[in-house]
Amino acid sequence: QSQRRGGPRADMVPEIAAAVGFVSSLLRTRGCVSEQQLQVFSGALREALAEHYKHHWFPEKPFKGSGYRCIRINHKMDPIISKAASQIGLSVPQLYQLLPSELTLWVDPYEVSYRIGEDGSICVLYEATATKPVSSYGMLTCKNQMMLGRTSPSKNYIMTVSS
Repeated sequence: QSQRRGGPRADMVPEIAAAVGFVSSLLRTRGCVSEQQLQVFSGALREALAEHYKHHWFPEKPFKGSGYRCIRINHKMDPIISKAASQIGLSVPQLYQLLPSELTLWVDPYEVSYRIGEDGSICVLYEATATKPVSSYGMLTCKNQMMLGRTSPSKNYIMTVSS
């Protein structure tokens, strides 16, 4: 596939960098993973995401394939995260101790956002327009988002489980 000059950006480097940086920072804050391990984990996760998203990245339709690109920790560990973590000897039970038990990370063209908890606020990690980036993929915390007045209202859902 060739990319038209002036057309939408076809690479996913800043979006993947934002997602990888975020997950790595969650591991770093627990202090159980060395910087060297984090480097290996980050590289493995970056490669895995690039491979996984390769045929599911549509800058002209950013939300197409969004569900496929969503990284999810719920009652199951996301397989891409567990695969990258296995490169540094972290087991799935260890990951459950180090990462939030409920995490949704959306990696879409021009925007990377996350939510911790089922009814938490959605926070934007990276946002860009098709022509120029409006923010770097540095860490934007929920607190910073609130100070900028850009958080989404939390969505409350009632979920019933039947057995």
